[in-house]
Amino acid sequence: MTTGQQPATQPDTGPGDEERLPTVAEQMADQLGGWRGLVESSIPVVVFVVVNIVGALRPAVIASVGVAVLIGGLRLAQRKPVRHAVNGLFGIGIGAAIAWRTGEARDFYLPGILYGIGYGLALLASAAIRQPLVGWLWSVLVAKGSSAWRDDPKLVRTFTGLTVLWGVVWLAKVGVQAALYLAEQDTALGVARLALGYPPYVMLLLITVWTVRRVTRNNEPTPLPGS
Repeated sequence: MTTGQQPATQPDTGPGDEERLPTVAEQMADQLGGWRGLVESSIPVVVFVVVNIVGALRPAVIASVGVAVLIGGLRLAQRKPVRHAVNGLFGIGIGAAIAWRTGEARDFYLPGILYGIGYGLALLASAAIRQPLVGWLWSVLVAKGSSAWRDDPKLVRTFTGLTVLWGVVWLAKVGVQAALYLAEQDTALGVARLALGYPPYVMLLLITVWTVRRVTRNNEPTPLPGS
């Protein structure tokens, strides 16, 4: 009788459970840091924009950096992941240092503009040489390092198209910010930085996750009748 009871415990540790891909919500939460990550990454920029409008540049720089450091310290104290906070602090710190040195509020946004241009061009270049960056990022962030998609022409085409989409959207949004930067529209540039930050990113993530899951689902073999 003991041998008949053994298989009942196996489904809890089956390979299917260990191989389960994260859900769309889990992937979005990981990449964005959840709603808290979204809010916290926006606060230093909001503080800079508001203080710069009602006060002056240097108080705005100090306030934005101070808030970014406070957010990172709070996460450490709560033993929460600090990856998003550190990334945000790094970007805020560079922009703040440049703005402090030049005395131009618009230079606070310059590193983000230059990064956006470089990222957009890198995306399009990777698609042009058939090494789509979105595919490799998918391998690292979702597929546990697997690059099996390289052996599937349909997935290669899918990731190439998605990479082009990411590149075009990225260059379009950074183009708006660059135009405002050249026009010396400091306040409008701050608003554009917020409005064109996470909304397009979330949209692209949703499109990417939905498209790849749809393609991989369609690639699964259809079971034979009666099997």
